[in-house]
Amino acid sequence: MSALSRRRVLFGGAAVSAGALLTACTSNDPGTDAQVKTNSSGDANAAPGTKVVIGFSAPAADHGWIAAITNNAKAQAGAYTDVELKTVEAGADAAAQRAALATLIAQKPTVLVMLPHDGKELNATGLEAMRAGIPVVNLDRAFPSQAAYRLQIKGDNFGMGLAAGDYIGAQLKAKGVSNPIIGEIPGIDSLELTQERTQGFNTALAAYGFKVANRRPAEFTADSGQASATALLQALPKMDALWNHDDDQGIGVLAAIKQANRSEFFMVGGAGSKAAIDAISADNSVLKATVTYSPSMASSAISLARLIGQGKGLNDLVELQVPKQITLASETITKENAAKYAKLGF
Repeated sequence: MSALSRRRVLFGGAAVSAGALLTACTSNDPGTDAQVKTNSSGDANAAPGTKVVIGFSAPAADHGWIAAITNNAKAQAGAYTDVELKTVEAGADAAAQRAALATLIAQKPTVLVMLPHDGKELNATGLEAMRAGIPVVNLDRAFPSQAAYRLQIKGDNFGMGLAAGDYIGAQLKAKGVSNPIIGEIPGIDSLELTQERTQGFNTALAAYGFKVANRRPAEFTADSGQASATALLQALPKMDALWNHDDDQGIGVLAAIKQANRSEFFMVGGAGSKAAIDAISADNSVLKATVTYSPSMASSAISLARLIGQGKGLNDLVELQVPKQITLASETITKENAAKYAKLGF
């Protein structure tokens, strides 16, 4: 079983809506707290049209962010009378997901939306579907081949690191800290998304003349976050700032910090979970900010897959078709704007 599939549901992440792209608003479904695009009056795309069968596959919902991905996809599909969603279990790894998707592709859905265990390992499956005439919406974990997808919609991992690094750099500069000790706790280091986040973080810090003093990867779980943070705190007896890439593993990171009785630094989280936003708003821990990585991209993926299946484009664009790639922005949540983002939690 891959480390990624061992993630557990810890707490949810706040979603930043892509509704501006879809000329509609978002709302929370009280059952799942999913981010759903609601129909807007006068929106021609919202009117029922040709039936679209959307195949959907994502890793098991054993992590707050992944759980939100699946909840959002199901809730968004349910908002349309002309969409039928067919889901398949992704299994424990890329091989299992490939097998499940092969069965789904054989059923010839109108469009296929998939969040792969690993984009590189599922690239061939994307190619297979596209060659079979089934447009593929590649969600979050990118396929290396552009021929493997009709649309790629994902979060901005590099931008996430930029946002975290810029916040930390600005805060340290304002405090007059000239040679800060900065720690970093990324997620699974072998994943491209983790590498991109670190690259963005380093780029932002370099603009201030700063760099990371010590870096201890975790695995997106509370247990691994606590273990990595414990090792980092031992390696750095004094620290000025810390970026933890993932708010779910942040539960363990904060537990380790509390256990070590450390409070001389401030911390920035990642993804924008509801629990993290609440902690930032309460301002009773070292966690002072988090940078978003939106699971609402799954809602947008379903809406866009529907438009692709019906041969429609986005109302606000001149072009007649849905774009090839959409990257969502990463925003910084602080105590000052936490109330605004709290309602987007799940």
